[in-house]
Amino acid sequence: MTTINALRFLLICLLLATIGAVQSAQGPDGTWPFSPGEDAFSEDAILDLRPLNEKQSGETGFVRLSKDGNDFVKGNGEPIRFWAIGSEIYKRTPEEMDRHCRFLAKVGVNMARLHTTVADTTEGAAISDVNEKVIDGIFRFIKAAKQNGIYVTISPYYGHHKTLQSWGLEGYGPDEMPWGAIFTDPKMQEGYRAWTKELYTRNNPYTDHPIKDDPTVAILQIHNEDSLFFWTMQRLPEPQARRLGKSFGDWLIKRYGSLEKAKAAWDGHAENGDDFANGVVALMSTWHMTQEWKGGQAKRLRDQVQFYGEYQRDFYARMGQYIREELGCKQLLNATNWRTANDLKLKEIERWTYAALDMDAENEYYGSDYQHIGENNGYRIDPDHYIVNESCLHKPLELTTNYKCQVGHPFIVTETSWKNPNLYQTEGPFLVAAYQSLNGVDIVYWFTATEPTWCLDPRSTWWWVRGMNPLNKWTCSIPALAGMFPANAIIFRNRYVKQGDIVVHEVRSLDSLWERQPPLIDDNEIYGVSRETEECGKMWRADGRLSRAAFLVGRVEAVLGGNPAETRAVDFSRFLEPNKQLIRSSTGQLLWNYGVGLCLMDAPKAQGVTGFLKAAGGRFQLNNTLIESQNEYATVSVVSMDDQSLTRSRRILVQVGTTARLTGWEDKDAEFKFEEQTIRGKQIVNTGKPPWQIENTRVRITIANPSLSKATRLDVSGYVADEVPLLRTSGGITAELPVNAMYFVLE
Repeated sequence: MTTINALRFLLICLLLATIGAVQSAQGPDGTWPFSPGEDAFSEDAILDLRPLNEKQSGETGFVRLSKDGNDFVKGNGEPIRFWAIGSEIYKRTPEEMDRHCRFLAKVGVNMARLHTTVADTTEGAAISDVNEKVIDGIFRFIKAAKQNGIYVTISPYYGHHKTLQSWGLEGYGPDEMPWGAIFTDPKMQEGYRAWTKELYTRNNPYTDHPIKDDPTVAILQIHNEDSLFFWTMQRLPEPQARRLGKSFGDWLIKRYGSLEKAKAAWDGHAENGDDFANGVVALMSTWHMTQEWKGGQAKRLRDQVQFYGEYQRDFYARMGQYIREELGCKQLLNATNWRTANDLKLKEIERWTYAALDMDAENEYYGSDYQHIGENNGYRIDPDHYIVNESCLHKPLELTTNYKCQVGHPFIVTETSWKNPNLYQTEGPFLVAAYQSLNGVDIVYWFTATEPTWCLDPRSTWWWVRGMNPLNKWTCSIPALAGMFPANAIIFRNRYVKQGDIVVHEVRSLDSLWERQPPLIDDNEIYGVSRETEECGKMWRADGRLSRAAFLVGRVEAVLGGNPAETRAVDFSRFLEPNKQLIRSSTGQLLWNYGVGLCLMDAPKAQGVTGFLKAAGGRFQLNNTLIESQNEYATVSVVSMDDQSLTRSRRILVQVGTTARLTGWEDKDAEFKFEEQTIRGKQIVNTGKPPWQIENTRVRITIANPSLSKATRLDVSGYVADEVPLLRTSGGITAELPVNAMYFVLE
């Protein structure tokens, strides 16, 4: 045996011995406990993305739109991308806010959305009163965010509260929520102006200037989740409906000259509640807008739809003008983020109304309607609830970045998550980073941070359900989600994955919107139980419209209010392989296999795989990286940390996410009914208790980079845990990851 071979043999023996020692330390059930200690945020951390952020957010001025209006730039004109999260920590102590923002910066976050209601919603309060505690929390959070280079989005009002009788809103009872009132009631609008004036113009004692002058605050939303085109409008109280009907009457008089002429244009069609003598025109229900009609009724409904669209857009324009001109706010503005009663017919009208301001938005979560079923499942996870562990990798049309972007307006997803308790969550940040890069979605906010750092105990310990604690449904401060932020924040913020070519550019006339005609391609939420993957194999759908597989190929964009003759679509069928159930990106950097449930990323500075690795063969040869795994399900990212290609980088992050459950979690096979169908899933037997148990990492990495010579497993706070031997190969290195490796650095 030569000296070189002898040394290689000894190295292999050492590597195997080390692996054996680590393997023997694993738990009997093949998991390891997620138990981070208190983080001192010291300079010793190897994985700390704080340097990606500015020293202080807004140090070059207010975030602005790019020249084409599609993206964001900093105050000095440099492009900027945001890895974002929603946060509830503005409700906590100043010390917790400081710690929280430092933690967010460490894992790659540079934008936080505060989803609030500034109004005082305590019965007896005047409609102009504000919640001083909420305002103080927002003010203090801004200081913490500024000091950690994090920008802030503020959503100041959400109508999801009981209507205060002291507000004096006509028609709303004490057990009703004031849906629609912000659009229709002058008193409500005056209240909104009072709340926002207090929030945006009052001096922030922690920064010594008001929000309106603070470039740390980048985006202001008008409000959260309400629309004239949603089902809640069917419960609009009679006095409010009559007021809106009077506005409709005024609109019709401008259009036709008189209400009688309008009625003649509708072939004499009348509705119960018409009061032309007083200028009031009855409104057809939301349900009517979701159906097809003929004759005079169709003509009347078309006018109502146009009126609703123009009325809602005008509301946003007026509120935007108030915030900008009267209050003097210099931030970018978004209207809201909602959907409609029938997205195929109405959503692009909704989007057109948002275009009165700077950007488009929607809230969208991954997970079927039946993914989590049970009493109170809107906000908690109880024993006996039914669940289905579903991977988006089998349902590509449900990816939460599949959106048409309005030309000249950034698109932001103000809330998303792979909803708890779905087992297959680590794919979420990987897929979002990859495909928002591809299709140009500008910001995706993960919903929501519920703890300053990690949510180590998601139980509601003050509740007992059958002797156990229910779990928080909406936290993303967990290892399977926030734990996957670092690599994906690097990928997205540093543009490691290329934006795709424009594959669809759809131009729609406003008349087509008022007629509620379906678009050539839609980005609507898919309801029910269908995967609808047949559509993924071809460019054209059976109804003559374009396949939504386009969102996984490149950029899809829209112009609302233009010449439809300018619509264009490239032949993207060449990127679809239905026999193999594959979708390739136009960039060649992303490959989605929706049959086996797998997605590959293969860019010069970032390579990886997510999904059902063992079923896919367990061996994935990418351009410069070989990933081998025996995990049933895992997400593996290999990312340059110094902006060099993986073949030249001197520091590479390997990030692994598997599956996570609380200790003692138990479920059993079960069947349950949903929409008259029998669904096979699981029933929760035991919700468990801390700590989280993470399925062991069973991954080997080979990288074609001969300059690498050191491998280090980091703990979950990013500090050195132990060094791991490397095996040098021709042209590169091989490393066997320890079973408890979430973060692993090669140097």
